Amino acid sequence: MAKTAIVIGAGPAGLTAAYELLKQSDEYEVTVLEESGDIGGISKTVNYKGNRMDMGGHRFFSKIPEVNAWWESLLPMQGAPSYDDILLGRDVTLSDNGPDPEREDRVMLTRGRVSRIYFDKKFFDYPISLKWETFMNMGLKNDIVVVFSYLKSVVFKREERSLEDFYINRFGKKLYSMFFEHYTENLWGRHPREIDASWGAQRVKGLSVVAIIRDMLSKLFPNKKNRRVETSLIEEFKYPKLGPGQLWETAACEILKMGGRILKNSRVVRIHKNEHDAVTGVTYESDGVEHTLECDVLLSSMPIKDLVEGMNDVPEKEREIASGLPYRDYITLGVLVKRLALTNKTKRKTVSGIIPDNWVYVHDRSVTMGRFQIYNNWSPYMVKDLENTVWIGLEYFVTEGDEYWNMSEDGFAELAKREMVAIGLIESADDVIDYHRERVKKAYPAYFDSYSEMDKLVKYLSGIKNLYCIGRNGQHRYNNLDHSMCTSFEAVRCILSGSDDKSGIWSVNTEKEYHEAKTKG
Repeated sequence: MAKTAIVIGAGPAGLTAAYELLKQSDEYEVTVLEESGDIGGISKTVNYKGNRMDMGGHRFFSKIPEVNAWWESLLPMQGAPSYDDILLGRDVTLSDNGPDPEREDRVMLTRGRVSRIYFDKKFFDYPISLKWETFMNMGLKNDIVVVFSYLKSVVFKREERSLEDFYINRFGKKLYSMFFEHYTENLWGRHPREIDASWGAQRVKGLSVVAIIRDMLSKLFPNKKNRRVETSLIEEFKYPKLGPGQLWETAACEILKMGGRILKNSRVVRIHKNEHDAVTGVTYESDGVEHTLECDVLLSSMPIKDLVEGMNDVPEKEREIASGLPYRDYITLGVLVKRLALTNKTKRKTVSGIIPDNWVYVHDRSVTMGRFQIYNNWSPYMVKDLENTVWIGLEYFVTEGDEYWNMSEDGFAELAKREMVAIGLIESADDVIDYHRERVKKAYPAYFDSYSEMDKLVKYLSGIKNLYCIGRNGQHRYNNLDHSMCTSFEAVRCILSGSDDKSGIWSVNTEKEYHEAKTKG
């Protein structure tokens, strides 16, 4: 008799787990329960009147061979035209043997990464570079302060009790105050001194002034075989032709072909455990009606806060930690404009001469906008009228229920238009043709409040024999896409090997190095 596996969440971690379990074993019947009506979670692609929105901007880059092979198996890259080939109208085909009607759209584009900081109405490289242009934009007075501030940070290292300490140790106090302090507070709604330093260790890893200098020197004296590039310094990545959701929609189709089930609009409300501390099933709500499914294993990518809240017989301390875990939500406003007021002063060619950035970090204290994406530059297929319009995504970091979250779509759009004009993104509100808002709950697990006691909660959850916590929200860890997938790879290995040791699942993305050339078969 087949065993039953339930996967909570149809985002990257959940779909990877379902796909791998079905692919590697015929022992399990797999059901995926997804709260929303969409596939892909935060990595979904929204199609609004033929213009596609990427929720947050997703670069497909990994140093993990297993992940790269997985992506290519679903969206092959061989024979696919590069981003620049398409953008500049070169004569290319989709494969060596000509276009394949069934797979013509199922390709990855190779494209260059451009993301900058917009500060004081000037562009700075992101991460900050040590180019002459950077020093010119900052001005002589700031240049002097930056140098001496950094030297001081080298000599007098701070004990890293907070994210502020982490940044100052690596960049100096002046660069920190210019390019990290305000943006971080805008992102999290907390000052960096209130945020755990482990966030920086995980997301920024080896990035520092020293790493930037090392990367610059490696370009002057290239040795590609031995060159080590920090993740934040990569210059090229892959991107699905129709946005990131295309990969996960493809994965969902393959799961269905292998006999799996995906139930959308199905919100898990209770997780049932027996007296042996094993999960026996879940109750989910669909169209106002509750349904209960029994299971042999449960793989959860739902927020830990919600998982524990819906679970019976949880000790008081662990329940208290889970209930106090913080999150940051965000809003993306897709805005269709006639043109951008920003001039492309770079050497990169773009359609209609727009700036070449994939996304731009906004470090202007006069606005609440955190970042904007230019979808034309992610993939030309994201925009319905590529020649005559620019399709951008304005990102705002908010908290569910606050004044920004509760604004009407039209009211929020008016706010965004004013901010676009204020920072010089467009000349006037009349340049806006159309707009569409998307709100995303629990987009960013945060590293403050009860997070300091997260280890106790991890120990408790790991002790539930047939429960496997995977993905960004499933582990309350700000993972990149590839690391979220790796938690699923590890969970499936545990299930199929019968191992009770879940440390491999929880240790993904906790090391200082970025899984350099690591693979497991």
